[in-house]
Amino acid sequence: MRFFLVAALGCLAAAAQAAPSGAVHCGKLLDVRSGRILTDQTILFEDGRVTAVGQAPPPPGVVPLDLGGLTCLPGLIDVHVHLTSDPSHAGYSGLGVSMPRSTVTGVKNARITLQAGFTTVRNVGASGFTDVALRDGINAGDIDGPRMQVSGPPLGITGGHADDNLLPWEYHATAQGVADGPWAARAKVRENAKYGVDLIKIMASGGVMSKGDQPGAEQYSLEEMQAVVTEAHMMGRKVAAHAHGTQAIHDAIVAGVDSVEHASLISDADIQLAKERGTYLVFDIYNDDYILGSGLKAGMLQETIDKEKTIGRRQRESFRRAHAAGSYLAFGTDAGVYPHGDNAKQFAKMVEWGMTPIEAIRAATLEGAKLMGWQDRVGALQPGYYADVIAVQGDPTQDVRVLEHVRFVMQGGAVKRPLTTD
Repeated sequence: MRFFLVAALGCLAAAAQAAPSGAVHCGKLLDVRSGRILTDQTILFEDGRVTAVGQAPPPPGVVPLDLGGLTCLPGLIDVHVHLTSDPSHAGYSGLGVSMPRSTVTGVKNARITLQAGFTTVRNVGASGFTDVALRDGINAGDIDGPRMQVSGPPLGITGGHADDNLLPWEYHATAQGVADGPWAARAKVRENAKYGVDLIKIMASGGVMSKGDQPGAEQYSLEEMQAVVTEAHMMGRKVAAHAHGTQAIHDAIVAGVDSVEHASLISDADIQLAKERGTYLVFDIYNDDYILGSGLKAGMLQETIDKEKTIGRRQRESFRRAHAAGSYLAFGTDAGVYPHGDNAKQFAKMVEWGMTPIEAIRAATLEGAKLMGWQDRVGALQPGYYADVIAVQGDPTQDVRVLEHVRFVMQGGAVKRPLTTD
């Protein structure tokens, strides 16, 4: 009898988690638009979308899931992740990781990321369209994970940040996204679109994690970047540009990219140019701590550590200047360089380097949604938006670190992390 009772309760719990309609009662709720904490709020949802938020009682027969005195807020958004990668894939250790294995790794990391309260992400760079497969599996309901926009293989030059530079010449190893010259780059945009990407990622400069290049050096030329942007925008895809170096950042903005990732050595003039053109800047200012503290142990090259030492603090200083100038800033962490699930650790860094807590939260809700073109469906709790709800203990507008300990996650009206006590 006890066995059957437990089994029945388990079935009921599973049914409750899968239900697309119902209600959640929050003792407190953060309105990310106003920055105000509202009390005694009930969120009603139907078919996975919010229908009402407020203090009105739910309709007859609807019993809200009570989250007690926790603070609710919209599911968080990280616009720069690599779900099919792990820190253990860094350096030469990554040579033994197959594309099928990367997809399996992505399944694991998608679940971890969702459990951490990030219900939407933009995956900017993955080999073999493994991120396309991951996105499609999530959309089909086969696996749990955040809603995803994906770029597939990033585009870059021969020997550049997007290439395979670890093996010697006799292996003739070339990454899938390598394309030299404007028309070759256009062809890669078309190929990526053919295989189902949502956006295009380009490597405008060298990088920290790659072998044999320098973050400050421009790689794609202005002409090549303009060709990519023209082709991608013609196909309805936005373009994200990896760019650490000053000239690469400038040319990427002039070329018309939608976001500059990293932006470590951005000039004051280009901060203003990005603001004038509506270009988002995405600063991954947490992972410097992980790279310098744990990078060698994780398998990163000494070259990577040395490059990070020269660029990490400068990136944080650039973030401070960009924020002070009123730039368009979205929350992106480069998860995969550090362990997935620790995404929220960046909030404290954003506050340390100039933001208020609510500004940091807006970067991971309203602003992230705008960059993704999904401002009509995620990033807020209001009618018509997905019922993506997370809950934390405490007030994140006073102590943003509470977001590192999410207690409850709902995505599209389905409970993905039941209420926990720790």
